[in-house]
Amino acid sequence: MEKRKVIIDCDPGIDDSLAILLAVNSPELEVLGITVCSGNVPAKLGAKNALKALQMCSSLHIPVYIGEEEPLKRKLVTAQDTHGEDGVGEKFYEEIKTPSIKDGGVDFIINILKNHDKVSIIALGPLTNIAKAIMKDKEAFNNLDEIISMGGAYRIHGNCSPVAEFNYWVDPHSADYVYKNLSTKIHMVGLDVTRKIVLTPNIIEFINRLDERMAKYITEITRFYIDFHWEQEGIIGCVINDPLAVAYFIDRSICKGFESYVEVVEDGIAMGQSIVDSVGFYKNKTNAVVLTEVEEKRFMYMFLKRVFKGYENVIDSVEGVI
Repeated sequence: MEKRKVIIDCDPGIDDSLAILLAVNSPELEVLGITVCSGNVPAKLGAKNALKALQMCSSLHIPVYIGEEEPLKRKLVTAQDTHGEDGVGEKFYEEIKTPSIKDGGVDFIINILKNHDKVSIIALGPLTNIAKAIMKDKEAFNNLDEIISMGGAYRIHGNCSPVAEFNYWVDPHSADYVYKNLSTKIHMVGLDVTRKIVLTPNIIEFINRLDERMAKYITEITRFYIDFHWEQEGIIGCVINDPLAVAYFIDRSICKGFESYVEVVEDGIAMGQSIVDSVGFYKNKTNAVVLTEVEEKRFMYMFLKRVFKGYENVIDSVEGVI
């Protein structure tokens, strides 16, 4: 099987960390590197969290690069109230010092695109690094195979304003710029589908019967997230948005959607809103695939069986958990 080359661009973050676990444990993917921007937490802190996720997968050979530390125009607003001051549930893990985190995330993206064929980007955070890379060397993106963006909301309310999803709200100028300046259609994995991906107490209890080390890590980092979801939304469990973007990249049949023109509101009361022209009102060329449906159980089986390798038969045999 030929592996698909990918760059994971992210802002770890609890659900970004879970997405890294899925990506690295998926045989279809060759993760060339992880680039980090500020979003859930400042970029330098997010990079340290990325290393922790890679350590959990015995994959510290994958390089981690710090990219942009501020949004394109806005002042940075993090989500540390949601993910914890350290970004991973306030567990304050011991810092991993080897290998070292590198600077130059934007240049890394450009260089990889220039020197490799058929490279895709799975963007799990604000699109700051991608926007800056396009601004610096748009021609390099002629080699881009596909881009997946966990962001936006179509027919569902936002998670940081009535209309805006967090990643696009944090840096709306970068999001809008990317949508308007890429020739490759962006696959928008928005809240319409990610809100259906809930890590429930049942699932957490179940994984603690499997691999103890991995289950401990997932349980620890999601505890804070679960408390937040209960207090803010009355959800028992936590929504894990980012892993769905990875799963969809691997298996398109998990989600369904449609092609549309999309732009992002840069300022004002609707800042960060993804405007989906589903009826072709603007008569613009489509620039996105907007996802609207997801088979959430299929996703969860994929996630568990890949992250908990060796327990596939047990996961398949248990009913009523997922």
